[in-house]
Amino acid sequence: MQNRWTDQEAQTFIEKYAAEGEDLALRVYTSRLIGADPALVLHGGGNTSVKSRIKDRLGNEVDVLYVKGSGWDLDTLEPPGLPGVKLDYLKKLRTLDLLSDEAMVNDQRTNLLDAKSPNPSVETLLHAFLPQKFVDHSHADAILTLANQPDAEDVCRKVFGEDMGIVSYIMPGFLLAKAAVEAYEANPKVKGLVLINHGLFTFGDTAKESYDRHISAVAKAEEYIKNHSRKPLTLKNNGDDFPPCEILKAIAPLIRGLYQERTGDHWLVHHRESELARDFASSLECAKWSQIGTATPDHVIRTKQKPLLLEPKNLQNPEALKAEIDSALDDFVEDYHNYFKRNRDSKGVDKTELDPLPRVMLVAGLGLVTLGKTQKETRISADLYEHTIEILRDSFSVNAYQPLGEDDLFDMEYWSLEQAKLGKAKPPALQGRIVYVTGAGSGIGRATAETFARQGANLYLVDIHEGRLKETAEHIKKITGIAVNYEAVNAADEPAVRTSFANIVRKLGGVDIVISNAGNAVQGRMGDIDSPSLRKSFELNFFAHQTAAQEAVRIFLKQNTGGVLLFNASKAAFNPGKAFGPYALPKAAVVALSKQYALDYGKEGIRSNAINADRIRTSMFTPDFIEQRASARGLTSDAYFSDNLLGREVLDTDVALAFLHLALSEKTTGSVLTVDGGNIAASPR
Repeated sequence: MQNRWTDQEAQTFIEKYAAEGEDLALRVYTSRLIGADPALVLHGGGNTSVKSRIKDRLGNEVDVLYVKGSGWDLDTLEPPGLPGVKLDYLKKLRTLDLLSDEAMVNDQRTNLLDAKSPNPSVETLLHAFLPQKFVDHSHADAILTLANQPDAEDVCRKVFGEDMGIVSYIMPGFLLAKAAVEAYEANPKVKGLVLINHGLFTFGDTAKESYDRHISAVAKAEEYIKNHSRKPLTLKNNGDDFPPCEILKAIAPLIRGLYQERTGDHWLVHHRESELARDFASSLECAKWSQIGTATPDHVIRTKQKPLLLEPKNLQNPEALKAEIDSALDDFVEDYHNYFKRNRDSKGVDKTELDPLPRVMLVAGLGLVTLGKTQKETRISADLYEHTIEILRDSFSVNAYQPLGEDDLFDMEYWSLEQAKLGKAKPPALQGRIVYVTGAGSGIGRATAETFARQGANLYLVDIHEGRLKETAEHIKKITGIAVNYEAVNAADEPAVRTSFANIVRKLGGVDIVISNAGNAVQGRMGDIDSPSLRKSFELNFFAHQTAAQEAVRIFLKQNTGGVLLFNASKAAFNPGKAFGPYALPKAAVVALSKQYALDYGKEGIRSNAINADRIRTSMFTPDFIEQRASARGLTSDAYFSDNLLGREVLDTDVALAFLHLALSEKTTGSVLTVDGGNIAASPR
């Protein structure tokens, strides 16, 4: 475990956050050091605090605890992510015998310095009761390996001696805070506390002291683990020779479809490409080790208590494979129902059962697969379980693995304060849907991608120009916070397009909406244009649409949950311009193509519609082209774009909204939607 503190960096933070004061500046600095190391914390895990003193509005000095707030990650922590709470009141709460979670949260919120602050950590009282100025808490992998041993207390005393206090497992909250400070007071010389089945706390009078103690404790745990021989995995010999990519291609769309059938929601499938995970999922040990429990109770809301194990037998028979996966899901769900009923009844609590579907799958021959409704969810689950695999291997190398039992995990999974981390806001309209957009680097494609991202769609963008595609993806991620997948693809290159659809299955599990938008305006009188040029126009302006639609439909049919095809046609399909036939002819064919897909696949729930747009300022129309078209009508260039019945220019964002409307119109197919400000000559009959 590397100590990453440098005096130079610390000073940089002091200068950067001078207005907040040195205490908060250094608190942010060492919080980020901890958060940046995935062997210490992952995705909102862990928390940190600093005690300081300020003057209130009346000039009175007030002791304050600044502690990590809900919704913030340590690696990106800023001062607003450390809500200040009046410390004196928090310390007085220790005199109580009991304090409910609801009362604890209320007392913390009503003693905030700023009412707009996020909720303080559920472990705020533990930070408050300890006397040291700085307190750091993590779920370090090495610590969890020791804290989940059958004889965890003895092992920790052997490793840390008198440097660390030991706290038996208690659920986070008021009682844990009291137990932790009592463990400290039993030996005030300790530098920290190991919480069995939970994690590590260290503390100090300076930020550096607390951080140094944290790294030192983890390094000692790592050294102890390294002194034990790594227990090898016993790989199964199934006799199968299917490469991982073929396994994923076969199962991912089926899994997406089965999840949607069971829940009515759209889900993503994420495969973590990891040799460690593939070996573990393909080992004899996996069947036992993976079913024992989570490395720390916090993980249960992201990974459930255990993963589903899958060993596909029918990879070349889609129907049999679907039945096989469906049966495995049935068994998992039944097991979860029994777990819920057993613990609900034994505890005598009134709880509503949560969604029972697995979030983690271990697939023999493939590895780690996670499910979620956003890319963030799937990646969080994958990160957590990938580290769990490491902890399992290390634990059994040391001796064994004995995490919390299901009764404690049930308490954590159904704890209102833990569930609050998942958020209860109404999901955006396109949450879970995977959208493939061609020509996404500029113009209508870019505007459409941004519009769909704002509705929660998971994007896979393709364009021939990699530079502008990358810029588009970065822009959309910046304004929406949604990760964007992209790939430089020539839409007229059939093999490349087919490969890109294989890649979308590999990265996201399938596809739900395809917006076939790429095109180019080719001019010339039909009697003059040469055959190669006309064929080239058809390759991009017609066959590219067919290739994308064909690949999409193949995936739609595997998912068996419908799908949406959206084509960017043109007014030229209905009202071709003079010397514009090389463009108008393939666009007319696209309209026919759209209607044919609606006709051929309507019974499978696949909808196919087209947009008939006109005079949109995009890179397809060069200044010379615009000047030529405008002059032919006796108009200026600007007047050319508003020469319609409404007298208003139509923007690429207007076309994007039309695509969104068609995507959400669940009972519309075989339609052509006109977006041109009004052009009777081009309106479809």
